Amino acid sequence: MLQPNRLSVFFISYFLVFTTTAVGLGEQPTSATLVEFVVGDYIDDEGGDWHPNASLVDGPFGIDIDSRGSMCVVELTTGRLLKSNAKGEFVVLSEAAEKGYSGDGGPVAQANFNGPHNCVVSGDDRLLISDTWNHCVRRVDLNSLVIQTVVGTGTKGFSGDGGPADSATFNDIMCVELDHSKQVLHLADLKNVRIRNVDLTTGIVHTVAGNGERGIPRNGARATESPLVDPRAAASDVDGNLYVLERNGHALRVVQSDGTIRTVAGTGKKGYRDGPALLAEFDSPKHICCDPAGNVYVADDQNGAIRKYDPRSGQVTTLLGQGHGDPRIRLQRPHGVRWHKSALYALDTGHNRIFKLTFH
Repeated sequence: MLQPNRLSVFFISYFLVFTTTAVGLGEQPTSATLVEFVVGDYIDDEGGDWHPNASLVDGPFGIDIDSRGSMCVVELTTGRLLKSNAKGEFVVLSEAAEKGYSGDGGPVAQANFNGPHNCVVSGDDRLLISDTWNHCVRRVDLNSLVIQTVVGTGTKGFSGDGGPADSATFNDIMCVELDHSKQVLHLADLKNVRIRNVDLTTGIVHTVAGNGERGIPRNGARATESPLVDPRAAASDVDGNLYVLERNGHALRVVQSDGTIRTVAGTGKKGYRDGPALLAEFDSPKHICCDPAGNVYVADDQNGAIRKYDPRSGQVTTLLGQGHGDPRIRLQRPHGVRWHKSALYALDTGHNRIFKLTFH
């Protein structure tokens, strides 16, 4: 039986002033954020006091929190699935020695994954994992710890729209996300260049953005008739706006309730710039999530930053990374963000850290 790894849980808290940068005008403080280390500690040159709080995660890619407040984390390189408990321990639920596709119908401890990039907890405390290079979504019951494939067949392809998701084929499902009702699963079907939805009540899958071709969509065009560059992640707000993040497109787009698509942030060229959203620049962003107010949070991978898009102000700001704040936190290739109960969780993948941001 797997033994839990003990995590010394304590929080190092400080106020971080984040800024909106207007070119030529310098940085203007807008509000304060309480930042806490959930896993990990300061690194060299960040200016904080180091504590012996060793990280027990190894390249975390995806995170979500269940109804009991336990963190669930997937690691791409190791293929591990971890879950925290009330005692402040991480339990390794799955730690397969080799990549593969096996274990359905049995305990997750005996299962194999091939590139788990992301995860999300359903309303009934079941963890949905994008098993990317197995081209499927696996579901783990967090009570029984039984695993099952619920989307895809394990074989790459493009088929099945309008039919059962467990008979459909996909090609590199990078990220999974639930809508606010937790009844619709958004899938970033990367190599099919599409965003596809699964109705969890009926089990039916259909495409909601992308026509299978690569390109920049025209503003105002039908989303299902438009090309996409490389849809890496998708997330929806409470009003049903579906945001699509493009890594090599260096942009954030939205599919509106009328089915049309438009770019809302990013110039399409890689760089680093805050300010008006359509003039802002990203560099290979990897993941997004939405809060109840409609803000979109972006894990901006190559910029080493957590960014925020506010659709009301039309501004992009940096919340964490790039040496912002005091201590000057620096992130290395952040891959995951998750909103949970009035706080934002951010994965500092390259430094094996998890941050919690609470806004004031």
